[in-house]
This record gives sequence, structure tokens and C-alpha cells, in this order.
Amino acid sequence: MLQFGNSMSLYAALIAVSIRAQMQYRVSFLLMSFGQFIATGVEAIGLWALFARFGQLSDWTLPQVGMFYGVVNIGFALADALSKGFDVFGAQYVRTGNFDRLLLRPRTAVLQLFGHELTLTRVGRIAQAAIVLGWSWHALQLPVGLTQLLLLFAALAGCIGLFVGLLILQATLAFWTVESLEVMNTVTYGGVETAQYPLSIYHRYFRRFFTFVVPLGCVAYFPVIALMGARDPLGSSALLQWLAPLAGVVFFVVAVLIWRLGVRHYTSTGS
Repeated sequence: MLQFGNSMSLYAALIAVSIRAQMQYRVSFLLMSFGQFIATGVEAIGLWALFARFGQLSDWTLPQVGMFYGVVNIGFALADALSKGFDVFGAQYVRTGNFDRLLLRPRTAVLQLFGHELTLTRVGRIAQAAIVLGWSWHALQLPVGLTQLLLLFAALAGCIGLFVGLLILQATLAFWTVESLEVMNTVTYGGVETAQYPLSIYHRYFRRFFTFVVPLGCVAYFPVIALMGARDPLGSSALLQWLAPLAGVVFFVVAVLIWRLGVRHYTSTGS
């Protein structure tokens, strides 16, 4: 317990240093955050244009799809902000040999990589997704109570766990190959694009992959269905919808275990 407390204190100190460093250039921070707000806002406009042209997507309305969009984009932005060290791991640590330094320090490499940087500019994406989520919530006239907030928190926690896990797996691949990591974008950035829409509109093989292999549906589809109180075309039960976000936590734990396996196979660069 004492070791855990010391680790959290160190993590807080690393994050504080990261925040202070980024705040040295406040105009740059504001411009980059605003840029992210605008860039992701274009996606929301595209979503609106789709429904303005076709009316609805299968049986789903724009506010309902906006709920999926808001939850998954907030979750991904938070995960991206927290795990920058894993995102740049191959280029900045393995290829340069700097990972050796992390291994020599008396703290786990996972903690040090989480403390690499808290990317504050992701606040632009979070704000844009939160606006879409708030508008959708209001348009659907959903209540704001403890039950709804707990379910929203569970969905966001599951999303964060899943996307951080994916970035850890991407970093783990760097122990064997650095140049082919772009393949992970199909399940990170591509996964965000997929989860912005209801899982029920996809082919059953696609649904199975994003439920049992990369459980995007578990963290972004089933809990949002419960949050809206909507009928699930896939026939999921209320119990499944409430428990589904745990899949993101389990995915994160499995990713960390695979990471540890990769560390044991690390042989350094020799430089």
C-alpha cells in the first residue's frame, strides 16, 4: 500500500511538471486546443449532414447517434491525453535506446510512460464531444440522475481502459518491429470512427470482432443503449448493458500483461 502511494505521488509530480511545461507557451496551447476543437467539429458537421440528407440511419436518429459519438470521443480523447508515452514509445524510446534508462530506474516502466506527458491540448476534442453529448442528451430529454451519471462514468471508464490498452499493445509491438505500427490505427482511430455509430448497423462478423476481440461495443454501444433507455436491436439485456463496460478494464489488464511479456523479450539497441 505504501509503494502504491509513493507511485501515485511520483505520477502526480510528473504530471505537474508536464502541465507546467505546456503552460509555458499558453498561446500555443490555446491555438492547438482550438485547432483540435475545429478539426473534430468537422466530423460532427459531417454527421449532421448525413442525417440532414437521409433523415435517419436505419432506425437511429441524429440525437441517438450523437450520444454514441459524444461518449466514444470523450473517452478516446482522455485515453489519448493520458497515454502519450505509449503512443510515441517506438520512435522515442525503443529506436533511440532511451528505454534502457527507464528500466534502470526504481519505478515500473508503465508508470514512467504514463508520466511522460499529459497532453492538455486534447481538451479541444473533449469540449467538442461534450457539446455534442450535451445537445443529444437534451434533445432526447433524458433525465440527469445518479443512475445516469454512474452509467455514463462507467462507459467513459471502459472507453479509457480499452483505448489505453490498445495504445499499450501498439507500444508492445515496438519490441519486435517499429515500422509496421500503423496497422494499430485500424483499431484505435479506426475504432473511434466505428464506435461513433450503433453497432447494430454493421455486419454480424464485424459486430463479433468489436464485441469479443476489441470490445468497442461493450464500452460504447451497450452502456449508451442503457443510458438512453432504448430498445437494443441486438436483443441485449439490461444486465449485460450495465456490466459491459467492465470489458474495457479487462482489456487494459490483459494489455499490461502482454506488455510485461514484451519487456522480457526486449534486447536493447546496443547503442
